[in-house]
Amino acid sequence: MSSRKALELLFVVGCSLCWGAAISAQGTLRVGAARVDITPSDPARPPSGNYAHEKLYVRAIVLDNGATRAALIAADQADLYEAVWLAASKQISVELNCPVENIVMSATHTHSGWGAGGFPGMRPPDPNAPPPLAGQIVDAVKQANANLQPARVGFGKGKSYLNVNRDAIDGDTHLWTQAPNLEGPSDKTVAVVEFLASSSQPIAVYMDYAMHPVNGYLAGLISADFAGATSRYVEQAFDDKMVALFVQGASGDQNPLYLRAGTNAMASQSGVPITGFEMKREAVEAPIREGKVKTVPVDSKVEDALERVMDSEGVLLGEEVIRVMTNIKQLHATPSIAAAQKIVTCPGRKRTDSGREGMQGTYEDGDPVHIRLGVLRIANVEVTTVDAEVYSFIAQRLKRESPMANTFMVTLANGKTNSGYIPNDTAFGAQTFQVLGSRLKPGCAETAIVNGLLDLISATQKK
Repeated sequence: MSSRKALELLFVVGCSLCWGAAISAQGTLRVGAARVDITPSDPARPPSGNYAHEKLYVRAIVLDNGATRAALIAADQADLYEAVWLAASKQISVELNCPVENIVMSATHTHSGWGAGGFPGMRPPDPNAPPPLAGQIVDAVKQANANLQPARVGFGKGKSYLNVNRDAIDGDTHLWTQAPNLEGPSDKTVAVVEFLASSSQPIAVYMDYAMHPVNGYLAGLISADFAGATSRYVEQAFDDKMVALFVQGASGDQNPLYLRAGTNAMASQSGVPITGFEMKREAVEAPIREGKVKTVPVDSKVEDALERVMDSEGVLLGEEVIRVMTNIKQLHATPSIAAAQKIVTCPGRKRTDSGREGMQGTYEDGDPVHIRLGVLRIANVEVTTVDAEVYSFIAQRLKRESPMANTFMVTLANGKTNSGYIPNDTAFGAQTFQVLGSRLKPGCAETAIVNGLLDLISATQKK
């Protein structure tokens, strides 16, 4: 063999080896996770530290399959302001060298943290420029990226009966109000994406459930509510060697079934008389929400009962997550990762009257509403996102119509649109505060969201 042919052969073999290494690298999943404490250092009332839910965190998971990277992020916040998402997503995109579409960033929606209405001093003075959180989110992603290790991913579903539809007819007034409606649409599904190390120890879990964290609303507490309690319970069950992200499902019309302790806490804080088992939450909440009463510290016994309820919900939901994790059998070590986003636009309206609930609203034409949708596919799992509070029926319809069995919805994700709540079409007939306050005209958003996400699912299947 001539020296030239020998060199050509070596070149071909070398290229083959490099190509083989590249193919192998593209199929190998690595995952890292991290948790960053974002509890305010100088609030009006610091957390006591007695319960796992009393601190606020940003949690992050970074995925790398050799061909692309993605990030899953959850922050213990009421909302994810547009400015935060824009700033953090751009930095993360550069940090991970991945498209912005590959980043799913959401708020747990705690009503006892930064951005929670009714908590003095907790709402950022300018929602368009809250700089600390964006940096904290980026820090969590950087730490997660530094922790990458070989991993496998799997998906499972469970059930939890802690939530309930909250659009109901008042038995006394026969008007629409916010109260438990056990017959209303309510998705009890707990969706779980598990990431396991090569040792089969959990690296992280991404858990989706639809229930408003409103236990501590207007009670003067700093808390991540049941969402934070769930995350900490799961993490502590594995000796804090993993990170558990709670993300909010389609909870626009979903509350905790048990809200007596939270209602008592509001009554204790405001001095509004408690009328026993028939006490109506709105009657106690309204004077505080509207600033008509001077609040006082919550009675310690009432506060402890509320905190134990939040913790208990975290234990029960956490146990279901762990049960699902232990029963996931199909694990992928070489998953594909693909993502897509789009904006759908619906006609808007502007309310011209006032009133909380139980009445017909009047409206005039308003600005169009632009809703950001997204899909991140990981192996055979479709993580769909909407940047608003969505009613349960819409997510259930999406899952029924999706070609992928492992489809679930994350709301309050990737920014915040100007829609207010997004009810399904038939729910617009209910005169609840969510429907009355929605900036959407009826008849558009439900189908626009479902069809838009189905289009994105189809697009990710082709990547």
